[in-house]
Amino acid sequence: MVLAASTPSVATQLFGSGLIGLREGLEAGIVVMILAAFLVKSDSRSNLKWLWLGVGAAVAMVLAVFAGIHYGTSTISGLAAEAVAGVASLIAVVIVTGMVLWMRGAAAHLSADLRRGMSQAVELGGVAVASLAFFAVGREGLETALLMVGYAENASNSNWPLLGLLLGILVAVALTVALYLGAVRISLTKFFKYTGALLVVVAAGILAYGIRALQTVGWLPGIDDLAFDVSAHYDQSSWYGTTLAGLFNLRPDPTVLQVIAWVLYLVVVLTLFLRVERPDTSPSAAAVDQTPASREPEPKGKQ
Repeated sequence: MVLAASTPSVATQLFGSGLIGLREGLEAGIVVMILAAFLVKSDSRSNLKWLWLGVGAAVAMVLAVFAGIHYGTSTISGLAAEAVAGVASLIAVVIVTGMVLWMRGAAAHLSADLRRGMSQAVELGGVAVASLAFFAVGREGLETALLMVGYAENASNSNWPLLGLLLGILVAVALTVALYLGAVRISLTKFFKYTGALLVVVAAGILAYGIRALQTVGWLPGIDDLAFDVSAHYDQSSWYGTTLAGLFNLRPDPTVLQVIAWVLYLVVVLTLFLRVERPDTSPSAAAVDQTPASREPEPKGKQ
């Protein structure tokens, strides 16, 4: 293995994957909540069955993708496994980065966009409603599957990351229901900002992992060019060693290429992610805000 020789602790595996499940699950849950609330408030309850059909199909698709990649890579070993894991990690970083940055910019008008899309889908029929739900939820689910594949590569085929993911999703479902009913109120803007920033750091670790894997098989140069090596003072089997490896794929002997890629990725992506968004005050945006759908009351807890 190109990662730490010691398997991350159970607590680390549960926390890391649970955070992913909570963040992505709540994001998908809010999407479903907005769509369902629109159908109920617009007296289109007959289309709820199509909504849940689309959601169910998206969940099945995500499970198939996750199982196919995870169990497919477990059937190979040696350099072939490193090559597949490296390529899969880099693809995951590209897609996850795009989705995280898109969500950062789209969060402010996500509700209006979803309701406008659902209004058009209702006019087209049940299949359109199911398709909208499928793509809206499937996008979030695909991001989750890709994050988990890159994140769990160093867990030695342990089932703890999967359990943590499921627990995080269950908490997200409970929070979504509580938000809809008004039982709890949280700042979703801050929640997605902080968890999104943490996911960017996680993605940086997955990027470094992918580069090391491709260096190992010889597809990238510099496997012997270490940026530093603090192995003598860094216990990979300790609580901090397994935690940093499990959450962020950090190791005591990174290559120069790994460090350069890690630093550049964090600087560029975090700068883009944390930049201050200017409010959209254009006439078109104001017109959208004045549509009947946008005047529907938001589910309590939506910020």
